[in-house]
Amino acid sequence: QVQLVESGGGLGQAGGSLRLSCAASGSILSIGDMGWYRQAPGKQRDLVATITSDGTPHYTDAVKGRLTISRDNAKNTVILQMNSLKPRDTAVYYCNEDLTAYRDIDDVFHFDRSQYWGQGTQVTVSS
Repeated sequence: QVQLVESGGGLGQAGGSLRLSCAASGSILSIGDMGWYRQAPGKQRDLVATITSDGTPHYTDAVKGRLTISRDNAKNTVILQMNSLKPRDTAVYYCNEDLTAYRDIDDVFHFDRSQYWGQGTQVTVSS
């Protein structure tokens, strides 16, 4: 079983900082792209940032220069450092990982590549 557990959300003030973390655990063979999405009340889930397996980041225009995505491959963790917070950053944040898991069934390994999601963590920014 593979599980993604997020931490670090909460209440922040405009201009302040928050740090989100997402750790994957379980029978993991490899992890490709990692990313963060967010969903504000009444809106669809939107991409915030992604990072490739070699560490190349990509950001949506709304967060460029304020949010930084990074990854620790040894810990199967993706991090989102949020600086210069704005009230419009208020949303539930979800991590996403392109992950290959494995299972040992009667001494035969089976591999499954899927998109995995964290449970979501609330970020609220007050003005």
